Amino acid sequence: MLATKLVAKGDIRTVEVPIPVPAPGEVLIRVEAAGICGTDRHLFKGEFPSTPNTILGHEVSGIVVGRGAGVSLAEGTRVACDPNIWCGQCEQCRRGRVNLCINNIATGINRDGGFAEYCAFPAHKAHVLPNSLDPLHGAFCEPLACTIHGMDMGAPQAGERVLVIGGGVIGLLAVQLARLAGAEVMLLTRNAQKRDLALGLGANHAVATPEAVRAHWSTGADLVVECAGVAETVALSPGLTRSGGRVVVLGVLARGEQVVIEPFDMLMREVQMLFSFINPFTEERAAHMIATGLIQIAPLITRTIAIAEAASVITAPPPPGEIRCIVVPTSA
Repeated sequence: MLATKLVAKGDIRTVEVPIPVPAPGEVLIRVEAAGICGTDRHLFKGEFPSTPNTILGHEVSGIVVGRGAGVSLAEGTRVACDPNIWCGQCEQCRRGRVNLCINNIATGINRDGGFAEYCAFPAHKAHVLPNSLDPLHGAFCEPLACTIHGMDMGAPQAGERVLVIGGGVIGLLAVQLARLAGAEVMLLTRNAQKRDLALGLGANHAVATPEAVRAHWSTGADLVVECAGVAETVALSPGLTRSGGRVVVLGVLARGEQVVIEPFDMLMREVQMLFSFINPFTEERAAHMIATGLIQIAPLITRTIAIAEAASVITAPPPPGEIRCIVVPTSA
């Protein structure tokens, strides 16, 4: 089968590899869709830790076509993959902080993932989706699960003001979750297309500059959700937060990158700054929200590509206005 493999930092290739054989407790899926995430670009550049010689693709969904020993999940079932496999035994797992597991193995990062025609992973990480669902939509379960965790940390309340910074897939999912919580929502992004899309997804306001944010909300937002993963916007976030408010950083910055903030200002205004990492116990909620149509997915799909194109897309910056590019294996 064809697969796109990160051989080493800066070396990504689409190659022929054997179809995996599911081990006991695993399912084999025929991949229907796998999203290209900003993290994949960080992996290529060596800015996020990964295991060499691994097939990338951690936003994955498909149809079960094989089962290892001990698996009861029926063949023909459509599933989404929760890529994070925590050990359940380390101190963090025993404390319930499974997303901080020191032994976590992530499908598509530490073990072979979904930029391939077939993918094997533990059956207990397979979340069932309706067979009537658009096949492309299942690939959004993982990014939505990560966004849900961040929004859980930020805990937007009905009537609060929520500012989302960044109009990529995480930002536009955060906009929808904040609206479902009953908040007044504003998106901050320089991209006009993404501003229009946010308004169509329920945002009350969409602006291009921090000055425009302050013009609307002179005292700041109750909750700022940073989804751009840019040092400039992380540093900007506390200043757009009202006294007593909170910031949640969902965006991923490159390892080693640093941000300047003013602790005195945050102290005197008691602004909380929180960081959200992956998806502890949220993938099932994400699958349910997508399956029931609570979250709009179709407007977030910019284009689809074949596996043979994945390497060139990952190594290039995303085009302006792109939300999510989905790899669709040619055999699907």
